[in-house]
Amino acid sequence: MTQPQSPSPRGPRPDRDRLGPTRPATLVVAGLAAAALAWLLISVAYGAMPDLPWLPVITLAGLAVLEGYAAVNTRGRIERRPGRDPVNPLMVARFVVLAKASALAGAIFAGFYAGLSGWLFVERTRAAAEDRPAALAGLAASLALVAAALWLERSCRVPERPDDEREPDDRENRHIH
Repeated sequence: MTQPQSPSPRGPRPDRDRLGPTRPATLVVAGLAAAALAWLLISVAYGAMPDLPWLPVITLAGLAVLEGYAAVNTRGRIERRPGRDPVNPLMVARFVVLAKASALAGAIFAGFYAGLSGWLFVERTRAAAEDRPAALAGLAASLALVAAALWLERSCRVPERPDDEREPDDRENRHIH
């Protein structure tokens, strides 16, 4: 029988296999790609589209508020502030996944709304002027979601303990995973 092989011939790579913080470059590239796609699609099909809806704007803004609240609550629980229950590690892991997904989705929506808004300001029709408020509000709500998601992700970090608070075993084995 053959034994299962590790993903790398040199064994697992802890630094590469970890879930790291969201990279701003990833969000910028996703936003720029969405903006270009939105501009292209809207320039081809604007005449056949209905009025720009407000429901996505409300949804994005609501998600931003909820994630902002989760960030404040989670940070207080991780820091063990008085009157707060201890944090559930599984909940924190779920919040990190939610934050990473929301940051990317928010960046895509922000790019889409930015491309749409740009095109609506270039287009000099009454319909375009009527769609501008919803497009700008969508852009603002999307950026708020990105900010709240990044805040939530940062709030889920475990604070560093000073070296003198670590147990002797912990100092010797802190690089072992």
